[in-house]
Formats: sequence, C-alpha cells, structure tokens
Amino acid sequence: MIRRLARDIEGATAVEFGLVLPVFVAMMLGLLSVGMLAFSVNSLQFAAEDAARCAAVKTTVCTDASTTRAYALSRYAGPQVSPVFSYEFADCGHRVTATATYDLGLVPQIGKVPLTATACYA
Repeated sequence: MIRRLARDIEGATAVEFGLVLPVFVAMMLGLLSVGMLAFSVNSLQFAAEDAARCAAVKTTVCTDASTTRAYALSRYAGPQVSPVFSYEFADCGHRVTATATYDLGLVPQIGKVPLTATACYA
C-alpha cells in the first residue's frame, strides 16, 4: 500500500500549480505596477518638455507662469499622481520642472517613489 501511494502522481500537477500560481500572480502584478511607473515618468517628462517649448514658441498660449503650468498639467496623461509643475526663465531658457509621487502600493517596503522631470527650451 505504501509503495503504491509513493508511485501515485495523480495530484502532482495540482500541487505544482498551487505552488507556482501565487509567485506568478505576484510577478505579473509587479510587472504591471513597474510599467505604470515607467509610463508616469515618461508622461511627466513629456509634459515638462512640451510646456517649456510652449513657453518659448507659443507665446499666445503660454503667456505667463500660471498658463504654462496649466498647459503642462493638461499635457500630462499618466496615472493620477497629482503632478506639480513650476515655470521659470533661467540661463538655459524657459525651464519647466515637474514633481510627483507615485504610490507603489504593491510593495510596502518601497511605498512612495518620488518623480521629477526638468526641461529647458531656449
């Protein structure tokens, strides 16, 4: 009887699936979360670059600091991280800086990730 039970492999696939499934799901959720983080960084950088270009070229749209910040906020298309844009005229030209905080809620040890983007257009 013991030899017969030792050779029986009918439930092995279910046990392997039960062991592998949680690890696989955690990896997929982590991959999605990191992908959203990368999308947020890219969108933040694009909004800062486009707003700096608007301040330099489209002077009828971006007339002052408040309209430039509003334009940058309208160009941000990432997840809801509440970005804050600032505008100034610096040595390099029209500079737009963006800051935001991305909540990486899946990983409690990391928590919130600070994001920054800076663009300058002469």
